[in-house]
Amino acid sequence: MERYAADAEPGVKPSAWDVTAFLVARDGDGRAVGCGALRALADGAVEIKRMYVRPHARGTGVSRLLLAALEDEARARGFGVIRLETGIRQPEAMALYAGAGYREIEGFGFYAGHPASRCFERELAP
Repeated sequence: MERYAADAEPGVKPSAWDVTAFLVARDGDGRAVGCGALRALADGAVEIKRMYVRPHARGTGVSRLLLAALEDEARARGFGVIRLETGIRQPEAMALYAGAGYREIEGFGFYAGHPASRCFERELAP
């Protein structure tokens, strides 16, 4: 289902040059069912990028497991704060993040003032 007519994400797209970690979630047969990345921010926090779960795996808990794995990876790399941006047309994503203890914040970086963005943050306990 297309939720946006075009690429609505502001800012610089993640690349191999600036991604700190990239995780792939696999099913019992080894097939990729989801992914997510971390990108370090200039203020010492880390941002979740490109978190995605394939449609057939949605509603199975993969997103919660993937989010927890990204948080664990961020902690292991010494980050204490994790942020993310999602679009206004992704209520499932916003519910996932709120349910995982993220709080909505003002837009940061490229997302500041962007009308289609919703930003979230969570402090990571050591």
